[in-house]
Amino acid sequence: MLFKDEEVILIIIAGTALLLLLGFFMVGFLLMFQKKQNKNAMEKAELKSSFKQELLKTRIEIQEETLNYVSREMHDNITQVLSFVKLNMGLLANKLGGEEKVKLNDSRELIAQTITDLRNLSKSLSFEHINSLGLVKTLELEAIRVNKSGLINMDLNVEGEMYTLGEQRELVLFRIFQEALNNALKHADAANIKIGLYYNAQMFNLTIEDDGAGFQPELLTDKSGSGLRNMKNRAGLIGAEAVITSSLKQGCTIKLSLNPLVEENYANETHSNSPGR
Repeated sequence: MLFKDEEVILIIIAGTALLLLLGFFMVGFLLMFQKKQNKNAMEKAELKSSFKQELLKTRIEIQEETLNYVSREMHDNITQVLSFVKLNMGLLANKLGGEEKVKLNDSRELIAQTITDLRNLSKSLSFEHINSLGLVKTLELEAIRVNKSGLINMDLNVEGEMYTLGEQRELVLFRIFQEALNNALKHADAANIKIGLYYNAQMFNLTIEDDGAGFQPELLTDKSGSGLRNMKNRAGLIGAEAVITSSLKQGCTIKLSLNPLVEENYANETHSNSPGR
């Protein structure tokens, strides 16, 4: 009888151990399954993010090619045609006198100014021009051009010791500035726009402020705010953080922060962004 009791106890112990092992096995299997699910979800999210980034890179590259094409056409064709018209008007003015000659000369001056404006605009669209001058010099020339137009007053302030951020980064930052300027003129009806560049060894900041009509913060997530989202997407491509703040009748402020010591891949190119031009 005692032997049978011991046998029963052993069976119970063995059954309990087996159930525990089965429980551990089931828990381990569920944990491994959950871990695999999480890994698959992360890989899927990374692929989705990578696809979006590549799509944005392609869009920006296409935009740059288009802008460069427009820039060349303006410089090589349109300005040449206007120069030819200006020359012919000068020849005609020499054969005339009095009021007609004065009017023709006034028209020639207008055409000459148009040629200058088109050439300046052409340069602002050209990647090669921006790359050769660098971000600060390009913005200085833009401030002169914008202020001369009388459409808006642009104030540029540079603090700290300047250094290169890499040609692709500086191009993207300049395109963000152009987008912000376009918004200030077209949508905000701003009278003033302030641009600030702040350099130090660990951080670069670009701020763009206007005194226009402003907008509700919800616009940043609305479909109609695609231009604002595009700024953030462009900033993300070069490793920058973009913070956009605004409210009705309070203007708009765009602040971009960038670590110059971090290497970033942009459009399949790696740029070292250590300070020092």
